[in-house]
Amino acid sequence: MNQPEAPFDAPWQAQLFGLTVALNEAGLFSWPDWAETFGPRVQNAPAEAYWDVWSEALIALLEARGITDMGAVEVLKTRWQEAARATPHGAPIELSASGA
Repeated sequence: MNQPEAPFDAPWQAQLFGLTVALNEAGLFSWPDWAETFGPRVQNAPAEAYWDVWSEALIALLEARGITDMGAVEVLKTRWQEAARATPHGAPIELSASGA
């Protein structure tokens, strides 16, 4: 019996999906808005870029709504990467609220 293909190849993909659903449920955008933003981007993208395109579309949608901007996303990304490098293997990654 063949097992169905997993929808996510990595935890970050599931987290990104969950974040998108949570932001939609919080009323920050509608699914039609999401489809309008994501659809054209993913249409011609290679399959292996699916989740990267998803991430880019979510950022673009949040930028269009004035919720965030790419600069803020890059700062947060850098902080997470630095925190991950400073965290011993197996320990939870902690990101300080202050950014310090």
